[in-house]
Amino acid sequence: MYWQRDLPHCIPDGATVFVTWRLAGTLPMPKPGFLTNDPTPGKTLARRDRDLDRMQSGPLWLEDPRIANIVVSALEHGESVRTSYDLFSWVVMPNHVHVLLKPRLRLSEIMRWLKAATAIRANRILGIHGDPFWQREYYDHWVRSEKEFLAIVHYIEQNPVAAGLAASSEEWPWSNAGGRDRQRHKTLRACVPKE
Repeated sequence: MYWQRDLPHCIPDGATVFVTWRLAGTLPMPKPGFLTNDPTPGKTLARRDRDLDRMQSGPLWLEDPRIANIVVSALEHGESVRTSYDLFSWVVMPNHVHVLLKPRLRLSEIMRWLKAATAIRANRILGIHGDPFWQREYYDHWVRSEKEFLAIVHYIEQNPVAAGLAASSEEWPWSNAGGRDRQRHKTLRACVPKE
């Protein structure tokens, strides 16, 4: 499935997808050509993610436990109640979110619901009216191998450690590695794409 807004999105049916989205006003959006012409888009994402982790300006609303918990609850609700996707790994950082999932609906529908559901509740808590909560676009990458799948899980779970927010991934409360979902680790290998 291919579609495009500011960035191109190409997700084959049945693919597992790594998705990153961020708060509005955290970084200027790169030009679409920057991502599509870069021979190493994974390294570009990692570099931009490190920039997000080090930001001292811009909104950091997700460091508020009330807001982070809204995002976590929505992610879990989307899997268990709405059954929109299978959720493999996730982390909520102070200004962005990483998720590894297998969509059961179009990814654009999933993202529209996740962003709307969380933004409405978060803005109510923050007392924000009329300003966007999330950046309009999101980055997605479909996973092509078991090795890549496991590397992305590691990347997601280690994100708070790499950012200096936790000494270990298990200490970060807004992640599947933070003890909320230990059963998932036991079944992860059964869900990875076969090479």
